[in-house]
Amino acid sequence: MTETEYQHPLMAAYWKQLDTRFPQVEAVFDDLMAEALAVLTREGIDAYLEAGRVIGKLGRGVEPMLAFMEEWPSTAKAIGEAALPAVMALIQRMQKSPNGRAIEPFLQTLAPVARRLHSQAQLQRYLDLTLDFKARTTGSIHGHHTTFPSPGLPDFLAQAPNLLNQLTLSGLKNWVEYGIRNYGNHPERQKDYFSLQSADSRAVLQRERHGTLLVDVERKLDLYLRGLWQDSEHLVPYSTAFDELRKPIPYYDKLGIRLPDVFDDTNGVSGIDRYRAVLAHIVGHRRWSEAQIADNWSPFQRMAVEFFEDCRVDTLLIREYPGLRRLFLGLHPKPLENACDPETTSCLRHRMAMLSRALLDPHHGYVDVDLNDFVARFHAVMAPSESEQRESSTTEIAALALSYVAKTRLQSDQFAKVHFDDTVVDYRDDNRQLWKFIEAGDEEESFDETRKAEPDQEIRGLPPRHYHEWDYRSQTYRPDWVSVYEALHPQGNAADIDRLLAKHDALAKRLKRMLDLLKPQDKVRIRYQEEGSELDLDVAIRSLIDFKGGANPDPRINMSHTTAGRDISVMLLLDLSESLNEKAGGSDQTILELSQEAVSLLAWAIEKLGDPFAIAGFHSNTRHDVRYLHIKGYGENFNDDVKARLAAMEAGYSTRMGAAMRHAAHYLGARPADKKLMLILTDGMPSDVDAHDERLLIEDARQAVKELDQQGIFPYCISLDPKADEYVGDIFGRHYTVIDRIERLPERLPQLFMALTK
Repeated sequence: MTETEYQHPLMAAYWKQLDTRFPQVEAVFDDLMAEALAVLTREGIDAYLEAGRVIGKLGRGVEPMLAFMEEWPSTAKAIGEAALPAVMALIQRMQKSPNGRAIEPFLQTLAPVARRLHSQAQLQRYLDLTLDFKARTTGSIHGHHTTFPSPGLPDFLAQAPNLLNQLTLSGLKNWVEYGIRNYGNHPERQKDYFSLQSADSRAVLQRERHGTLLVDVERKLDLYLRGLWQDSEHLVPYSTAFDELRKPIPYYDKLGIRLPDVFDDTNGVSGIDRYRAVLAHIVGHRRWSEAQIADNWSPFQRMAVEFFEDCRVDTLLIREYPGLRRLFLGLHPKPLENACDPETTSCLRHRMAMLSRALLDPHHGYVDVDLNDFVARFHAVMAPSESEQRESSTTEIAALALSYVAKTRLQSDQFAKVHFDDTVVDYRDDNRQLWKFIEAGDEEESFDETRKAEPDQEIRGLPPRHYHEWDYRSQTYRPDWVSVYEALHPQGNAADIDRLLAKHDALAKRLKRMLDLLKPQDKVRIRYQEEGSELDLDVAIRSLIDFKGGANPDPRINMSHTTAGRDISVMLLLDLSESLNEKAGGSDQTILELSQEAVSLLAWAIEKLGDPFAIAGFHSNTRHDVRYLHIKGYGENFNDDVKARLAAMEAGYSTRMGAAMRHAAHYLGARPADKKLMLILTDGMPSDVDAHDERLLIEDARQAVKELDQQGIFPYCISLDPKADEYVGDIFGRHYTVIDRIERLPERLPQLFMALTK
C-alpha cells in the first residue's frame, strides 16, 4: 500500500512512517491507529511507529511486529509510555543474543504483564529479571563453549502473566532463582520447569504464593475509597523485595497512593483489611493534615510530630467509624515498657511507639508518669470545649509533640544503636506530605497528561478487543491472544431479501401458523382493579352486599387480563468463512446464499414472535485479525437497513469460533432476559491459518462454550458440515444439530429455533 491510497493525509503519513510491506499489518493498520491515537500523546505516537518500524526490520517475520502494535497502547495506558525505551532496549539485547526467538512471547504477553504490575518501576524490575534470566541461562553446557539460546526463556515469558496472577514480583524472582539454580545446565528439565510442567516447578510456585495480592482486590478497595471515604485515587503497587536496605512503606503523591503489592494476614487481620487500614489512614492525612515547615526542626522533633499527627488522624477516623479501633490496634505493635535499656541504646523510637499505642488504646497498661501525662494532654486537645466548633489542628499537635520531646529527652537518644523492635506501625504512610521546606527542591514531574486524539486525527475503525485463548496442551489461557475488530456490516440491496422472503411465501405461511402457537397465549387475571376491562362478579356482589348492609363497599370491582410473556434474548452468530462460497450438495446455490435465505426467514420469524435478537457474522485471518460484523443490533427492527446488510453478506478467510463466541457473549450477556440463547450457524470445524494443530481451536471453542454456560448463556450449534459428528459433540456436547441436506436449511433453521424456545 502506498501513502496515496489513504484518503486522510495524516493516515498516509503514519503509514509511511511505519515503513513496512507486511500485508497482515496493512489489513489492521487503521484499527491499530484508532486505539493508539486514543491512548498515546503526539510524541508517543511517533515513538510507537518508530518502535514498530524497528521491530518489523528485525528479520523475524510479521508476528513480533503485530504483537507490539497490538499490545503497546494498552501497555502504555497501564504503566505510561515513558517505559518504551526500556522495552526496546531489552528487545535489542535479545536480538543481538541467541535468544531472538524469545522476542515474540515477550511482546505477546507485555500488556497483561503491565496490567498486573501496574507501574513503570515494577515493569522495570520485570525487565531486569528477564535480562538476568537471559544472561544466566545462555552459554555452555557441560563444559562445551558453543553459545546456545536460553532453553527456558520463551516458556517463562509465555507463562509470565499466569505466574503474576499468583505471585508477587518478589515471589516470581524466587521462583525463577530456583529454576536457574537447579536446572541451569539441563535444557530439557529447564524447559519443563519454566513451562510449569514439572512437579517441583508447581511445588515452588505453591510455596511462593502467599497473602492478598493488591491486583486481586484493587476493585474492592477502589469502591471502598469511593463509598466510605468519598475519595478516588489511583492505586499503584510497589514491591518490597528489591530494596533490602530501606524497605519502602506506603505513601501518596500526585500520581496516586502507593501500596505494597501483597499483604499477608497478621494478628488475626486479613490482608484486605490491612489494605483498608492503610487507605483509611492516608485518607485521614489527606483530609485533616496540614504541611509544616521542617527546616528548623531536628530529626527527633520531626519523628515526634509524625507520631503525634498519626495518632490524631487515627483518633479522628475512629471517631467517624468506631470499628476502625479494633483494626488499628490489631496492627499496632505493643512494646514492652522495659524492653529498651537507655544506658546503652537510643530509646526514642521505643518511647514514641509506646505513647502511640497508649493514645489509641484505653487499656494500654503503661505506668510511666510522663507517658500518661501526655496521653491526657493529647485527649484534651482532641476534645475541645463545646463552645469551640472546630477540629484540632496539625499545628496544635506539633506543639504538643515538641513539648513531649523536651520533657522526655535523654542523652542516650543520640546513641548510634537504636531500639527498633516493636516500633514499626506498618499501616501508616511515610508522612512525606506532612512537610514543606523553605529551600526549594526538585519536584517529580507528572506524566499523566490528557491523552486523546486531535480533532483532525479521527480515523476509521474501532480499537480491537483482546480475548484470551485456551491452550489445551498446557491447560492455561494465552492472555490477550486474539484481536477482535468489530464493524457495522456494509449494506447491499434490501430488495434482494424481500425477494427471498417472497420466494418462500408458502413456507412463511406454515411458519406463521407455528408462530401463532408459540406466541404467549396464557391469560393472567388481575383482580381488585378500580378500572379494568370487565366486571369481577364475585367482588361486585360482595360490594353490593356491603352497601345494602350499610358498610363501605370495596370500589375495586373490576378486573383486567395480561398475557404471560416470553423473556428470551437471542444472538444469531454466522460463520462467514471462505467455505460458504462452495455449492451446496444437490443445489445450484452456494451455502452462503442458502444461509442468507435461512437467516432472513429466521429473522422474520423472531420479529413476529417479538423476541429481542441480534445478528452478527465473523471470520478470521490469523489471531491478529478476527472480524466481527454487526448485521442487526438488539435495538433495531428487522427493517430495510438490516435487510441491506444481510443482502451484502460475503464469505472469506477462516473460522476462529472461540473468539467470536466470547465477543458475542459480551453483548448477549448484558441483556436483561431470563433465557439467553446463542445460535451458531457454521459449515465447518474451527480453524485458522496460523493454528497448525487442528485440536487447538476445537478445544478453545469447547472452553468458550463452558465460559458461556457459566455466564448463563445457552449456546446451540447448527452445523452444515456432513463430517461434523467427528468434532461438534466435543465442543457443544449434545447441544447441536447437523443438517445434512443443506438445501433444506431455510425450512429447518426457523423450525429449530421454535423447538428450542417453545
